[in-house]
Amino acid sequence: MRNVNLLEGPILPALTRLALPIMGTSLIQMAYNLTDMLWIGRVSAEAVAAVGAAGMYLWVANGLVSIPRIGGQVKAAHALGAQNIPEAAGLARAAFHMCALLVALCTAAYIAFNGPLIAFFKLNGAQTIADARTYLVIVAVGLVFAFFSQIFTGLFTALGNSVAMFKATVVGLVFNIVLDPVLIFGVGPFPRMEVAGAALATVLAQAVVLVMFVLMAARDQRLFPHLKLFSKSRRSDWADIARIGLPVAVQNLFFSSLSMIIARLVAGWGDAAVAVQKVGSQVESITWMTADGFSTALNAFVAQNYGAGKYDRIKQGYRRAVGIIGGWGLFTTAVLMAFPAFLFGLFIPDPQLAPMGVSYLRILGVSQMFMCIEGVSAAAFQGIGRPIPSSVCGILGNAARIPMAMALSATALALDGIWWSISISSIAKGVVVTALLFWVLHRDRRFSAVRKNL
Repeated sequence: MRNVNLLEGPILPALTRLALPIMGTSLIQMAYNLTDMLWIGRVSAEAVAAVGAAGMYLWVANGLVSIPRIGGQVKAAHALGAQNIPEAAGLARAAFHMCALLVALCTAAYIAFNGPLIAFFKLNGAQTIADARTYLVIVAVGLVFAFFSQIFTGLFTALGNSVAMFKATVVGLVFNIVLDPVLIFGVGPFPRMEVAGAALATVLAQAVVLVMFVLMAARDQRLFPHLKLFSKSRRSDWADIARIGLPVAVQNLFFSSLSMIIARLVAGWGDAAVAVQKVGSQVESITWMTADGFSTALNAFVAQNYGAGKYDRIKQGYRRAVGIIGGWGLFTTAVLMAFPAFLFGLFIPDPQLAPMGVSYLRILGVSQMFMCIEGVSAAAFQGIGRPIPSSVCGILGNAARIPMAMALSATALALDGIWWSISISSIAKGVVVTALLFWVLHRDRRFSAVRKNL
């Protein structure tokens, strides 16, 4: 539970000590989703499609909560780097208050409008639609646990304590693994709930994670004792958090919205195609969730050192992160290209759907390294308090997917054209965001002493 010192000492060991638990946490969060898919895939492809459609709105919710999570993490880390604990506590309090407002709005909207929201996807089967609505309502009730856990995650990361989130997530995963088969298929006194059971298992596991975070926060001696959660937060803190978090949230929300449009295009090939996309994206997530974990660690590293004015450490940390995560992207490319049938078959053992799943994984495999590099460069942008360049690039790159998907899917590529639109845009974003970061740092006089090493 000790915090990693990000301001002094060798950079790579410090960055690795912070990153490994976060990467482990990301893999565990991926395991949450994969566990659901493993069991739901045994129910039917239509059940997978229902979970996939409702899950799109969870992406939207995660986009919203990234405002206080990212903004609170970066600004609190700046204050912690400057050794200003009261300022960091005030920002943390504002992050929690903003989160409470957002969770209330999201929960109310998803419960009240679950019908029209699911109707957007134009799913074909009546049972698929009913299951999707049920899943959305249940997870909406549990958003309070997921949202506040995200704020704790950001603040513990800002402290340099990534072990806390790892422990909390491991306990949650254990609960999820146990509850999934029990509630989906029914064991002993528990009835068979199928899709509703998967949703309930996820919500209960998220509740356990939040309880773990609260218990660990009570043991912290640096930030949380000064939080004063029930005191009024300052408007200036809300503004500072929004300035950092809002561009990231807009990018995430835009990505989620575009993903829903693409899912609607995919649905034109039937509910089975929606299921293929859902499972394929979960398999592919082993790349981006791991990269996102390392990027989160780099974000905290850059933010603390930026607050302390240690610009040379920022440059060195970024270079090491690019090397490590770029290598991981190349490795996952090789795995997705070499074993697509085996990986897809683990989740939907249907030989008729296997060709679509193989195409998805191989086409998306091409872009894995570029996707990883984009995440690392975007984290560095956020850490220095300048999230707009990477967010704008991400929004424009994601927007290009829609016309590309429509154009390519109208050719002989058909459904594969949609997968290629995603892969091509990921490659372009990785190149452009990294080039933008080099350009911004080159023009910033505070980094002038280390330009020659960039």
